[in-house]
Amino acid sequence: MDIEKNPATDSGAVAESKDDTDSFTVVKSKKTQKRKHEEDGAGMDTQEPVASKRPQFPPISGDQLRTRCVRFPFPLTDTPLKENWLKIFTPIVENLQLQVRFNLKTRNVEIKTCKETQDIGSLTKASDFVKAFVLGFQVEDALALIRLDELFLETFDITDVKPLKGDHLSRAIGRIAGKGGKTKFTIENVTKTRIVLADTKVHILGSFQNIKMARTAICNLILGSPPSKVYGNIRVVASRTAERF
Repeated sequence: MDIEKNPATDSGAVAESKDDTDSFTVVKSKKTQKRKHEEDGAGMDTQEPVASKRPQFPPISGDQLRTRCVRFPFPLTDTPLKENWLKIFTPIVENLQLQVRFNLKTRNVEIKTCKETQDIGSLTKASDFVKAFVLGFQVEDALALIRLDELFLETFDITDVKPLKGDHLSRAIGRIAGKGGKTKFTIENVTKTRIVLADTKVHILGSFQNIKMARTAICNLILGSPPSKVYGNIRVVASRTAERF
């Protein structure tokens, strides 16, 4: 009962197995790929590193004209600016060596450098000076931004501290101002700052540490603290800072 093997079928099976082996691709393991990358990287490290050139920028001089614009609020009239224009114009032109004008069409105070400008940073001082006047500070107080370096402007909204509306918002503004402005003047004198209340906006002019003390006192008043407690707290903080320096 021997079964005869067909040689034709055997040869066909061998041919199919060869075709299957040819159709499969050899997949390299991750270790071999990683080793190959390391060898390539080692070969690349043998090359001399190319020295990168540092970019060299020319120093900024007054010959390169730069312009800064300060927007004048639309609802306000130009009368305060016209009345104090000579006080604003003189320190910007004579002390900072800049050019300034008020554009009636765009309602912008435009400041730009010229050939006589020695320090490019004076452009920032002049724009801060004009911005302080536009926000409501007196010209004499705003002049300190030109004379001193470590003075800043900070603005925040009363509703950022506590979301108040209607009569509650009016009472918060009244607590900050006080009767006849007494509370505001006391905070200014103790913290050596200048404060402007414009609707729900509070603008503070002073050094960094003094602005921090004034802002803390105003925030406590907004949150409902009595003025007597706020006075005591800022006096204690002011005396401690005076002892440090």
